Amino acid sequence: MTKVLVSVETDDLVGHQLFGQLESVEVVPYDPTATELDDNQRLADIFVPPYRGTPRPMPLMAQMPRLKMVQLLSAGTDEWEAAVPARVTLASARGGHAAPVSEWIISAALAQYRQWPALVRFQDEHVWAHRRFDADTLRGKRVLVIGAGAIGNAAAKLFEAFGARPTLVASKSRPGVHGVAELPDLIGGHQIVVITAPLNDSTLNLVDKSFLAAMDDGALLVNAGRGKIVDTDALVSEVQSGRLRAALDVTEPEPLPADHPLWSCHGVIISPHSARTVPGTNALCYEVAVEQVRAFLAGEVPPNATNRRQS
Repeated sequence: MTKVLVSVETDDLVGHQLFGQLESVEVVPYDPTATELDDNQRLADIFVPPYRGTPRPMPLMAQMPRLKMVQLLSAGTDEWEAAVPARVTLASARGGHAAPVSEWIISAALAQYRQWPALVRFQDEHVWAHRRFDADTLRGKRVLVIGAGAIGNAAAKLFEAFGARPTLVASKSRPGVHGVAELPDLIGGHQIVVITAPLNDSTLNLVDKSFLAAMDDGALLVNAGRGKIVDTDALVSEVQSGRLRAALDVTEPEPLPADHPLWSCHGVIISPHSARTVPGTNALCYEVAVEQVRAFLAGEVPPNATNRRQS
C-alpha cells in the first residue's frame, strides 16, 4: 500500500477525497505546521505539501526515509528544487492554475485599459468624471506572452477573444511559439507584455532595465509569473516616469513592504499573489496532482515531473 501524505488543513480536504479514489493508496493526514511526524507518517512514499505557505513543511522530508515523490500543488517548482533529494521525483500541478490565473491576467489588462483604478478614485471623491480619463480597448493590441505553458496559452486565447493579437514565447521555439533568444526583436511593437514563465536561471531578472527600455511608450507589463523575473528597481523607474504601466500579482520582494515605492506608483495595480485564489482552484490542482501520482504509481514519468540535475 502506497502511503500519500496529505495536509489536514481545510483547503486540502478535497485532496483526501481525490487521492482516496486511487487504488492501493493510503491517504495519511498530517499537520503542515508540525515539527515531528508520527511513526505512520514517517513511512510516507509520496509527500503533498499544501499550496498555502507551500515551504512550511519542507523540513519534514528529512523524517521520511521511504520518500519517492514530492507532488506540489503550485504551477512552479523553484522553491523546492534545491531541497528535494535528487533521487526523489518532484512534480508540479501545472495546468491546474490555468483558468483562474489567465482570468486574472485578462481582468488586470482590462482594468488598466478601461482605467478602473482612476474611476474608483473619482468615485471615492464623488466625482462624475465623464471625459476626464483616457480609456482604451484591447481590440487590435499586440500582446507578448512570455511563458507558453498552460497559463500562457490560456491567457493568449482570452486575449484573442477580445480581439487582441498574442505572440507566444517559450524557452525554445516550436510551431506557433518563438524561442526566448528571439525576444530582443519581439519586445517593441507589443503594447502588452505578459509574464507567465517559471523562475529559473534563464528567467531570473529577464525583464531588466534594457528589456523595459525596449518596450513601447505607454506599454503595460503584466506579471503573473514570479517577482524575481522582473528587476523591481528598473520597473519603478519606468512607471514613476509615466512611460510604462504595470499590473502585478507577484513582486520582488514579496510580500511588498508597506513603504515600498511601488505602492504609490499611479500606473501600477497590485494584487497580493492571489491570481489563483478563487473557489475551486484547490480542487483543480488536486485533480492534476492525482493524475501525476497515478502516472508515477504506474511506473511512468509524471507529465509534470521536473527535470533536475543530479547531484
